[in-house]
Amino acid sequence: MTNAWEVADAIAGRRLSAVDAARECLAAIEARDGEINAYTVVLRDEALAQAADVDRRIAAGERIGPLAGVPVSIKDQIWLAGAPATNGSRVLADFRPGTSAVAVDRLLEAGAVVLGKTNNPEFCYRGVTTNDLYGTTRNPRDLSRTTGGSSGGAAASVAAGMARLALGSDGGGSVRIPAGFCGVAGLKPTFGLVPTTPGFRGWPSLSVVGPIASCVRDLALAMTVLGGPAPQDPTSVAPPRPLDFLDAVRGASLHGLRIAASATLGLSDLDDDVRGAFERALDTLRRSGVRIDLVHPDPVDVCALWDATALPEGNASQGQLLADRPDLIGADAAAIIESGAGVSARAYLDAQAARSRFTTSWLQFLSEYDVLLTPSLPVTAFAADRLGPATVAGRAVPDGFDAWCALLLPANLAGLPAASVPIGPAGALPVGMQVVGTRFADDVVLRAAAAIEHLMEPS
Repeated sequence: MTNAWEVADAIAGRRLSAVDAARECLAAIEARDGEINAYTVVLRDEALAQAADVDRRIAAGERIGPLAGVPVSIKDQIWLAGAPATNGSRVLADFRPGTSAVAVDRLLEAGAVVLGKTNNPEFCYRGVTTNDLYGTTRNPRDLSRTTGGSSGGAAASVAAGMARLALGSDGGGSVRIPAGFCGVAGLKPTFGLVPTTPGFRGWPSLSVVGPIASCVRDLALAMTVLGGPAPQDPTSVAPPRPLDFLDAVRGASLHGLRIAASATLGLSDLDDDVRGAFERALDTLRRSGVRIDLVHPDPVDVCALWDATALPEGNASQGQLLADRPDLIGADAAAIIESGAGVSARAYLDAQAARSRFTTSWLQFLSEYDVLLTPSLPVTAFAADRLGPATVAGRAVPDGFDAWCALLLPANLAGLPAASVPIGPAGALPVGMQVVGTRFADDVVLRAAAAIEHLMEPS
C-alpha cells in the first residue's frame, strides 16, 4: 500500500493499524534515508504516539479525520511546533517555533501522523536540495542525481516510500521541480487557497504551500484538508465557488475540457528526451479522443519578471539575518540575498505593474482554455553535485536559479494552480507534465492531471 488514500481507507476500515502504517514508513527511513538524506529530523516516538492515538480512537468508535493514520512528512521550512525549523541554514540551527503553520495544524486535525521534517536548500533559494547544515538530498530513482528543489526532501520521502504524503512549498517551482525529477505528483495551489502562516516570509507574494504524493488522488485528498481561508493569514481567501477535489478526480476524464499545450511556452528549449516524452504523451491523449491545440500565451521574459519580484522580497525577508550573522549563511544564499539589496520601491512597483499585465494576459488565455499542458522541466534530473543543469538542448545554461525553470514561473507570477504528474521515463529518469489552470480551478487541474495519470499508466 503506497498511496495515502489506500492507507487512509485501510485504517478507517480496520484492515491496517495506524501504528503498522507508521512503522512501515519508519522502517523505510531506517533502510534508505542514510543514502537519500531526505529527512532533517525523524520524530519516531512522536509519530508512533500519534498513530497509537488514532488506533485508540478508531477502537473507541470515535470520529476520525480523512487522513487518520496517514504518515506524512513536513518540509523543514514549514513550521511544526517544537520541531527544528532551520530553513536549511546554520543561522537558524537552534530555532524551534512555538506554533505550527495552519497547514500543518490542518493535517494534524485530519489525523495525519507526522514522521519528521524534510530537507530544503538554504532559505529555499535553489531548485536543488543541498545546504551546509544537512548536506545534499539524492534522488531515490538514481542516487547520483538531484531531487530538484526546493521541496526535494519532501518529494524524495514520497518517492522512496518514506512517507505517504508530503507537505512542501512552491515560490518558483519548488513543488513541481522535485515532483518532476522524482517521478511523483505535486500541486502548487492557487495563491491564497492554502494558508501559509505562521512561518518564514520568503517570497510572500509568490510562495504557496502544497502537497506532494505518489498519485493525483492523494493530492485531492490532501487538498480537502488544506484548502480554505484562515483568519490569521491575510493572504488567504475563500474560493469563489465550492471546490470538491475528490469528486473532480473520481473517474476523471479529459473529455469536455478545452486543452492547450506547448512544449516551450516560447521561453525554454528542451532536451531531446524530454521533448520526445512530452510529444508521446500528447499523442496518447489525442488517441483517447481529445483535441489539443498547440498554442500558448504571448511570451514574456518571465525570469526577469520573477527576479524583479523574488529578489527584493528575499532581501527583505533574510537581509537582516545576513547583516547580523554573515558567518552562518552560505556563500550561495548570501549572494542571492545580496542581489536583492538596493532595489528601489519604484523599481519594485514597476515590476508589479508589469506582473499585473502578465497576469491579465494569462487569465485571458485561460478564459479560452481550461488547462494548459507543458513539460514540467526542460531536462531530467542532473548530477546531485550541481546547482543546475550544465546544458539544455546542448546549449550552456546561464548561472542563475531560474534560468532552467522558466516553464514553471508563470504559475507563481500569476497565482495560478499548477500540477506536475509523471508521464513516463526518458531513459531511466522520470519526466513530468505540468497542468496549469486559471485561478481557483484547482479542481479542474486535478481532474486533468488524474486523467493524464490514468492514460499514461502502463497497459
